[in-house]
Amino acid sequence: MFPFFIKVNQYLFYNFAASNQPYITMLNGHGDDSYRYDRKITLNFSSNVYHHTSLAPLFRHLENCWEQVRSYPEPSPHAVESQLAQAMGISAESVCLTSGATEAIYLIAQTFSGRRSCILSPTFSEYADACRLHGHQVRSIYTTDHLPEDADIVWICNPNNPTGAVLPHDEMKRLAARHPDVLFVIDQSYEDFTTRMLFSPHEAGALSNVILLHSLTKRFGIPGLRVGYLTARQEWTARIRQNKMPWSVNTLALEAALFLTEHEKDFRIDLQALLEERARVAGQLEALRIAEVWPGETHFLLARLRMGKASALKDYLAETHGMLIRDAGNFEGLDERYFRIAVQSPEEDDRLLAAIGEWMFSI
Repeated sequence: MFPFFIKVNQYLFYNFAASNQPYITMLNGHGDDSYRYDRKITLNFSSNVYHHTSLAPLFRHLENCWEQVRSYPEPSPHAVESQLAQAMGISAESVCLTSGATEAIYLIAQTFSGRRSCILSPTFSEYADACRLHGHQVRSIYTTDHLPEDADIVWICNPNNPTGAVLPHDEMKRLAARHPDVLFVIDQSYEDFTTRMLFSPHEAGALSNVILLHSLTKRFGIPGLRVGYLTARQEWTARIRQNKMPWSVNTLALEAALFLTEHEKDFRIDLQALLEERARVAGQLEALRIAEVWPGETHFLLARLRMGKASALKDYLAETHGMLIRDAGNFEGLDERYFRIAVQSPEEDDRLLAAIGEWMFSI
């Protein structure tokens, strides 16, 4: 399976992009783009969000918070940072709350502007976009076995988007230890959706060359509220805060973060059932010989069509069935046959599988 990556993993791409390379945004290339279609989207598999966590208690809480929008929120969200830090057993100075993990990505790129950044690909486009915006020299790498000697920063999504693959904890520790002069930015936004062991904030805080990214958006299924945070040694968080705008996280998002972290046990995900459903959907796609599925260890999956284009499949599902998937052809290193779906309920997933089967018989 995946001969392209079997081949590409044998090589490293060692030419840095020119420092004056234009900023390339994928704002119009991410998932969750239901606004592009006239038909109402009723089933959304396109963003890596599980939509069946009940948010009713949060909504009731936020209904009582509307009066607070008449006042400014905290310029720096110390209350939420302190609550998160207490839950993780680290100091509040080691936590920096952001407007989604994406703000953290751009803040890090700004703080270390002009560096040489390597990005383990295929992966989330915002690492490269943020780096180019802030004058980094950027290259894609496809393995961590032999890092370029002049790399300053390595960006790793773990679990990775879009593949769902997870680099082992011991391997990540050895990687950081072997390269003490390289800063490793490790995006763990999907850490709550895998059973594999990952870096803990306590471990990262003890290392001089690791910054972790985290996402309440993914954990609780609240992408519209934009709440994320980073954890690292205090020297890094202090530098990053110098570039952070005041009031970057709005009042309702702060209230949501306080409420959700305080009541986290009330929002538990049946992770084992979700991973089993992911395996079932992957097996169905393989059995139907519709697509090859990338091995993954989280709740979403990346697949490559055996025939046809992912963009055509996406349009068919949206326009004919009101279902939305992610066309993954614009990820670095992937082609026009790749798509990504985040599994939902078994009933919804079965409807998606049936609709994909219909499309295959129609082309």
